[in-house]
Amino acid sequence: MNICIAGSGYVGLVTGACFADLGNNVICMDNDKAKIAKLKKGIIPIYEPGLEELVKRNKKEGRLKFTSSLREAVRASGVIFICVGTPPRGNGEADLSFVEHVSREIALSMPSYRLIVEKSTVPVNTGEWVAHTIKVFNKRNIKFDVASNPEFLREGQAIEDFMHPDRIVIGVESDRARDILLELYKPLNAPMVITDIKSAELIKHASNSFLATKISFINAIANICDTVGADVVEVARGMGLDRRIGSNFLSAGIGFGGFCLPKDLSAFVRIAEKLGYDFGILKEAQRVNDNQRRLLIKKITTLLWNLPKKTISVLGLSFKPDTDDIRYSPALDIVTLLRAEGAHIKVYDPKAMPKVKKLLGGGVEFCEDAYSAARSSDCLIVATEWNEFKELDFKKIKRLMRQPVVIDGRNIYDPKDMRALGFKYAGIGRGNK
Repeated sequence: MNICIAGSGYVGLVTGACFADLGNNVICMDNDKAKIAKLKKGIIPIYEPGLEELVKRNKKEGRLKFTSSLREAVRASGVIFICVGTPPRGNGEADLSFVEHVSREIALSMPSYRLIVEKSTVPVNTGEWVAHTIKVFNKRNIKFDVASNPEFLREGQAIEDFMHPDRIVIGVESDRARDILLELYKPLNAPMVITDIKSAELIKHASNSFLATKISFINAIANICDTVGADVVEVARGMGLDRRIGSNFLSAGIGFGGFCLPKDLSAFVRIAEKLGYDFGILKEAQRVNDNQRRLLIKKITTLLWNLPKKTISVLGLSFKPDTDDIRYSPALDIVTLLRAEGAHIKVYDPKAMPKVKKLLGGGVEFCEDAYSAARSSDCLIVATEWNEFKELDFKKIKRLMRQPVVIDGRNIYDPKDMRALGFKYAGIGRGNK
């Protein structure tokens, strides 16, 4: 098929590259001309394992192209995926101005029937507005369909998630739209959920909000474990073996971040409010998540006493491993809180350093590796569970540090092992009083 991807960010670029790898002709479009210029040269603006090779291979074989002209891409494509950003407004509601703009431009550009597919995470009823906008600007009354096909891509595992999905959700209102999307996804041989557009839109927000709530629940359990001296890792293991619960998203820590869970949780709360429903469970999930950062600062204070002029190192700045995405990163919240307390901050991340330098600027010492970050530090915080942090030489770390204090914000170390090495160690919910 001939496919247009409107918006070449994390979702759009992965989606376009994967569709091309399945044998389709794909044009990835973005208004950011500098980004498109880089992509044409094979320079990938984001870090995602395997993405660079995928883009270069399909670009070389002529199946993947890039443009800053939506009109050009729409005229050359039968299926148009809307993958533009839906950033949160001040009240948590999703800003759909980019979706509206793209919908209007599609209406003005399409020469014949087109299938327009919502891929961006949008509130329920957005499909109706997309269809309405296209009808208003579709002066030649060209036939079209709108569909919803929400993405479920995890950063760091996005290509694997696309090629081997748990399910593919398709919200359609016509047989023609259904048949096109079924044919497009047929090579993946994945479970298909065929439903109406509104249900498809709700599935995405409901899924992410449930996962966020599950994380906040185990973090609340972790806080109880810290109070009574229990180990949340053991509690989560006992819970997760129950097939009704499952072990995924039961890892306690400093809270969830990234652009999906926090944004979608806030958006769903706002959607419910506009519909006259108080989604109290989700509000509490937000409160627990925000409080995890402050509880970590309290742990540091307990072990170091006063924080002003203390040197504290933070390992990991991206919101999760295997990505350079720092949006809503808990690590950056912690850096901000520590700077407010007057501490000197040293940081290191395998992939996110360039983005953090642009964001934080001065006042933070950027290090070339974990060991240089640990040198002369009073406390070492693990904020992101990169694999390289699981393999550190802690005998060497101890020699480098001024005080052997480790705060394990992701529970990747064994408390007994760390204390046997002579560290003052605190995890999240590991029985630290």
